[in-house]
Amino acid sequence: MARIATIDKKEDLKPDDQKVYDAIAQSRGAVGGPWRALLHSPEMAQRTMHLGSYVRFESGLDHKVIEFAALVAARELDCKHEWAAHVGHGQKAGISMDTIRAVYQKQGVETFPTEDAQLVSFVREMIHQHRVSEPTFQAIHARFGDKGMVELSATVGYYAMLACTLNTFDVYTVTPPDDLKI
Repeated sequence: MARIATIDKKEDLKPDDQKVYDAIAQSRGAVGGPWRALLHSPEMAQRTMHLGSYVRFESGLDHKVIEFAALVAARELDCKHEWAAHVGHGQKAGISMDTIRAVYQKQGVETFPTEDAQLVSFVREMIHQHRVSEPTFQAIHARFGDKGMVELSATVGYYAMLACTLNTFDVYTVTPPDDLKI
């Protein structure tokens, strides 16, 4: 149960702020998850929506990479909503259930194929060490270049920010499969 009252419908907002609710609904198909808390600050919600739209729909990164980074970040931060939402998004992007289960189980990077292992290391190092080691940096940079690394770093940061919001307020509106619950 959420720790604060959630914004469940646009009428929960002042008339001037309802356009933000409508914009979120239009861009994502629904207003759930982090938006139910973020809309307590409509300006913050709107700015977050713009960043999220870029990350999810306009980034130069392959969609599968974005979803994989989101899954690893969600799992490393034990974010119920983000994890549950991205299990489905990840499958649609082409991530196998075996790989999703390995992320869920927090398996060592040696159990992943090389390119997945690089991404797992990158996300875990960012989240846990707050830095990326030189070998991980070099591997990711060789794959994505400067622009791709900036976008990947910002993608992890975006999902970490959402996880912090969702975890702080205990907001979740998606349920994962029974064998993958956090």
